[in-house]
Amino acid sequence: MRFASGVLALCLLSSVAAAAPGKLTYTDKAMGTFVTVWFWTDKEADAAKTAESVFKEMKRLDAEMTTWTDTSDVSKVNANAGKKPVVVGAETFEVIDRAQDVAKKSGGVFDISVGAFKGMWKFDEDMDGSLPDPKEVKKRLALIGYKDVVVDKKKKTVFLKRKGMSITLGGIAKGYAVDKCAALIKKAGFNDFMLQAGGDMYVSGKKGTDPWVVGIRDPRGTELFAGMPIENHSFSTSGDYERGFVKDGKRYHHILDPRSGQPAGASRSVTIRAKDAFTADAWSKVMFIVGWKAGMDIIKKYKLADFEVVWVDDKNEVHMTPAIEKELKIVHPPTAGT
Repeated sequence: MRFASGVLALCLLSSVAAAAPGKLTYTDKAMGTFVTVWFWTDKEADAAKTAESVFKEMKRLDAEMTTWTDTSDVSKVNANAGKKPVVVGAETFEVIDRAQDVAKKSGGVFDISVGAFKGMWKFDEDMDGSLPDPKEVKKRLALIGYKDVVVDKKKKTVFLKRKGMSITLGGIAKGYAVDKCAALIKKAGFNDFMLQAGGDMYVSGKKGTDPWVVGIRDPRGTELFAGMPIENHSFSTSGDYERGFVKDGKRYHHILDPRSGQPAGASRSVTIRAKDAFTADAWSKVMFIVGWKAGMDIIKKYKLADFEVVWVDDKNEVHMTPAIEKELKIVHPPTAGT
């Protein structure tokens, strides 16, 4: 098994040369990240057309669920916090309803009302290494609470009970979009492909007679520390290295614990293999925040099926669920470092 560098949290690996006959690659930007589709086919014209359809669909879903425009469903919900319920589109409602289910099962560890933290930490283009005022963190924490996000399944409305509350679907929407686009690709007649949006990936079929092979990035290194073959499953990674900085010997990053308003500290990275990207995307944040011990308990409690996890914990030790342990090949231990 040969490993090579890839993009963002997940890295594409191939046991053959990068320019292997049959592999076609298309990349664009959507949902604030790079979106890439790899096809194993000789139908180049059809693949190009399908890739364009994928990018268009990703951008359409982003327009419905982003918080960066005033016209999205999510922004309309936020604008009416403490005022009135807002009717949202069927897809946005599906994502919010699923998010609320994960929030309930995780005891609020996954919580879309963390939108209230927006602008408090600077991990995007505004990143300058500054820390938020503790008083501001406390103020924003008072606005967090998934129980105050009310969904009405009959009316398809969403209501934030308190003024100042704000939701964000950044922790789950990409997974949903990946699944929708994977279905679109299959409908177009392609069964052998990989689709990745940031840290969320879905792998379908094979590349010829060989399986697709994916890898897990070393949180403190530049290479991959582990990899495995995968077919007809999602593969999602959340890591503290994606957006963040080190200050006074401590790492600060974008995965915030809703209970404290601070970057979660139990893990360096979490990778999930699941039946779909929607499931992997939402639960990867939970597994990252609670750490491997509590994560194992959650998996058993809710009997999460076809759901395997690899943790690199805060001590740089690797832990994983039993089934994936049989398939994952660790090339070298994760690199030490802050």
